[in-house]
Amino acid sequence: MLFLLSLMTAVGLGNAAAFDKKQASSSSVVPQYYQTSPEPYPGPTATASMAPFLAQTDTVSFASGTLAVNAPLQTAYPITGNTNNSNIFELMGQLSSYFPNPVGFGVNEYSLPPSANISTVHLLSRHGARYPTSDVSVATFGSKVYNLTRNGTAQWTGALSFLNTWRYTLGAEILVARGRQEMFDSGVLFYYNYGSLYNTSKKILARTTTQDRMLKSAEYFMAGMFGLEWTNNVTLINTIEQNYYNNSLAGYFQCNNSNNYRSTGGNNASLVWENIYLANATRRLRAFSGNYNWTVADSYNAQTLCPYETVAYGYSNWCNLFTFDEWQGFEYSIDLQFQGNDGFGSPTGRAVGIGYVEELYARLQGHLYNLPAGATNANVTIDTNNATFPLGQTLYMDFSHDTNIFSIITALGLKQFADQLSNSSITPNRNVTISHMTPFGARVVFEQITTPQPLKATRPKTANATMADFYNSGNQTSYMHMTISQRTVPLGFSYPECGLRDDGWCEMGTFMNVLGGLLNTARYQYSCFGNYTVPGYGAVNNGVPVTKRALGGGMGSGLERKSNSDEYLYRM
Repeated sequence: MLFLLSLMTAVGLGNAAAFDKKQASSSSVVPQYYQTSPEPYPGPTATASMAPFLAQTDTVSFASGTLAVNAPLQTAYPITGNTNNSNIFELMGQLSSYFPNPVGFGVNEYSLPPSANISTVHLLSRHGARYPTSDVSVATFGSKVYNLTRNGTAQWTGALSFLNTWRYTLGAEILVARGRQEMFDSGVLFYYNYGSLYNTSKKILARTTTQDRMLKSAEYFMAGMFGLEWTNNVTLINTIEQNYYNNSLAGYFQCNNSNNYRSTGGNNASLVWENIYLANATRRLRAFSGNYNWTVADSYNAQTLCPYETVAYGYSNWCNLFTFDEWQGFEYSIDLQFQGNDGFGSPTGRAVGIGYVEELYARLQGHLYNLPAGATNANVTIDTNNATFPLGQTLYMDFSHDTNIFSIITALGLKQFADQLSNSSITPNRNVTISHMTPFGARVVFEQITTPQPLKATRPKTANATMADFYNSGNQTSYMHMTISQRTVPLGFSYPECGLRDDGWCEMGTFMNVLGGLLNTARYQYSCFGNYTVPGYGAVNNGVPVTKRALGGGMGSGLERKSNSDEYLYRM
């Protein structure tokens, strides 16, 4: 009990008074960070008020002229302007169901060279598809539409006729069936890719958070990897995810400025863009709204309901209200949000993600996290304990949120993703495409690879290549290979020290030297808690606050969206 009380009052775990008596009682038998049932601090867990009924609600399968196999989601919509038969459900940013990045990050993909071995793998995974978070604007929009229908203010016609009988029935926060499938499938794939690395002599420590969808995502992943008896193989460490609790897997909870107007440059830019790309759609839908003055915000909420209803019910009437160009615009609006709120365009972009980076750095060095409390948002109590901070494993698995993962990518200094995104037109050939980086079920993988000799920077192109074609003379060498959504990230693009290798790898010692300098760059305390002025959108480009000397004109926003939590639709 003394250990429990000290644990509760330690840095990052709040004070004992805030700890529910019932949870404290159960945790006296099983410490909180091992406890999965009953769930401590699960967050909202409302389920939908209606179950899926796709066999009745689907009106598209045969209307499109082709037979689409039940996947189980209906994605075969006839979309105006879709001349290439592209899938609009791969244009929905962080609300896209998981799919591998279709274009890559500008580097060749290779299998392992001869005699090379993967020694250790670190997985950073997002949770699966879910209902909307409880503070997003689609729920308010749904209530408004229903009230307009009920009191006769709006007379829905044409493409909006379905609103005469429509109601908002989505739940909040928790995984939907598609999300459970995504995580199970991800675990199966991870097993097929790396199962041989599992050390059967001891259980793995894996990390998630107490939020319901986070805990369930980890559990479904483990079931896919190991089967329903996964608890024989893995112990889950579930760190509290709540305000005022340190947690590197939800780092924004301990970064005040990431939750106020200082980190809403992306929202501001997206507002400008929404008024541009949705102008035609808004006029089109207003014509079906009777006396109601349909707005751009209504159009954006209508678009956002498409992916949410689809993953919840398998089908949504909202999806084919928009043209293909408008879906491309929707994707770009989310890219703007993430870059300006959580990435290189945000003054807290690096700070939110630096806790995880420092944990990874400690693991790669083979020791416990050893920074003082307050140096990052990592949970010092858990990270300095051998029982709760995984070390000496060949497989590491961590589960986090979309914005947090994007901030981790930023904290890693991967400047390939520091695109300056215009708020008035779609920036072509950009690397920041959120559907390719942090869709539902996203995964970032770090592979440590050992080769018998130093690997040449350019791989041989011939099928009958010899060892001499692959390797330079020398001793055994280790490399880091990083992938996002199953595609290689060229580390040399962001870290010149790694060299411009055509496989994107980086020699391990060089990679570690890079990691060693990232903490100072992140400026955690000042970024998260400092009282600084934020310039116009576009002036921040390194994920940290801009100094007076570096201030420029920026792109300007024209509109402001400050601390309106309803607009954090992209969050988690």
